[in-house]
Amino acid sequence: MKIRSKDFRVPEGDAVNLKKWPTDVKPLYKSKQHYKERLEEHVAQLSALQQLHYASGQYAVLLIFQAMDAAGKDGAIRHVMSGVNPQGCQVFSFKHPSATELLHDFLWRTTRDLPERGRIGIFNRSYYEEVLITRVHPEILRSEGLPDALLVEKAVWHDRYRSIVDLERHLHGNGTRIVKFYLHLSKDEQCKRFLARIDEPEKNWKFSEADVAERKFWDQYMTAFEECLSATSTKDVPWYVVPADDKENARLIVSQIVIDTLEGLNMSYPKTSPERHQELEAIRHELTS
Repeated sequence: MKIRSKDFRVPEGDAVNLKKWPTDVKPLYKSKQHYKERLEEHVAQLSALQQLHYASGQYAVLLIFQAMDAAGKDGAIRHVMSGVNPQGCQVFSFKHPSATELLHDFLWRTTRDLPERGRIGIFNRSYYEEVLITRVHPEILRSEGLPDALLVEKAVWHDRYRSIVDLERHLHGNGTRIVKFYLHLSKDEQCKRFLARIDEPEKNWKFSEADVAERKFWDQYMTAFEECLSATSTKDVPWYVVPADDKENARLIVSQIVIDTLEGLNMSYPKTSPERHQELEAIRHELTS
């Protein structure tokens, strides 16, 4: 039950057909207890790697989560990152742009929250909303105040994909490693989770009529996701399509991909200079005398 990150990676240049990507795979755990043990192992590895990442201070890491409603983004972030020091990690959620944000280009509000070197940033939804929900609901695009000449349907998405790829290439070239997760949920499983939010009082707060309304646009969203993944998954900044019908499986896959990403950075703790060694010995002498 080895988890291979490459099995979920979208190769650069591939035309993505989400019907060919599974929403469920064979369980990567033998029992609920085994799942807990595997996740705890992953969390412990991530905690150690994050400490090294913070100490080395060479790279920033940005994790992006996109999905349909009820796919488990919040749960994946909460469980996978549960052992990470909050001083070295920040989570940002992006919803409808504010009036101020609408006065800027579509990347402005997210670039303000990019992580520093040594830190992990998590975007729960991201600038990708501007080629997903905005594509499904073009009235949102028309409300952004852009000149009419820039609202040509086919051109605007092509231009935004190019802007995103250019931004991510720039960030990668300056030490930010970006990992993008699309949690691939089936329409039937989403329905089950919505019903659970109605049936279980402690989940009522999660449910919104707007979530059900968006189900009517399921096919349009799948097309938008397919074209987005195809246009913006690159060798250095890939998309990972994570089967999300089994929440536990999804968390194990996400955590393994993050571990593999951090391990691939070949980080090391800062070396202690001779001067620093001398300073530490002087402090030792002071403390023990």
